[in-house]
Amino acid sequence: MIEIPKNAKGLIFDLDGTVANTMQNHFEAWRAAVTPFGVDFTGEVFLQLTGMPKAATIIKLNEMFGTNMNTDEVGKAKADFYKKLVAETQEIKVVTDVVRKYHNILPMSIGTGSTQIGARRTLSILGLEHYFNPIITADDVLNFKPSPDTFLKCAQLMGVEPKDCVVFEDGILGIQAAETAGMMVIDVNNYFKMEFTF
Repeated sequence: MIEIPKNAKGLIFDLDGTVANTMQNHFEAWRAAVTPFGVDFTGEVFLQLTGMPKAATIIKLNEMFGTNMNTDEVGKAKADFYKKLVAETQEIKVVTDVVRKYHNILPMSIGTGSTQIGARRTLSILGLEHYFNPIITADDVLNFKPSPDTFLKCAQLMGVEPKDCVVFEDGILGIQAAETAGMMVIDVNNYFKMEFTF
């Protein structure tokens, strides 16, 4: 089991790729949505953008590939492709074991670049929604990862100082956000290897 620091007073979890093994589904949905526009959506590109909300991802892809994709249209296409895959979502047990162990012992929250609807759908499929309060998403902050705002809002609403929070993350941008927030970070990649088919 993942050991958390003894001085931890609050736990913050990223969702996709940390609590939920959704990354393959997200990759396939993104690839299906942007390939028609000439974007070479490789696994390497995907991993660079992990943790960003849909609109920010599309804007970044436009910059990277010189495309002019409409954020609303492509975002809807990605969401539609993803909805077809979301029912297959599995939990990442090495992380959810921590969630179950510390439930009602330490406050726990979700800090994700997903939307409220998407995050709650994923947690509901896994049967984990009741473990987390608050659930902070891209709908709740102005600045997304690598900005620390998502995690700082989690800490504030849990009533825990940032320095006393432990963030569980898998993405580069999320790890940067947690470090910028002055929080302790556990990189779940050290405990769970995501298997991708790119």
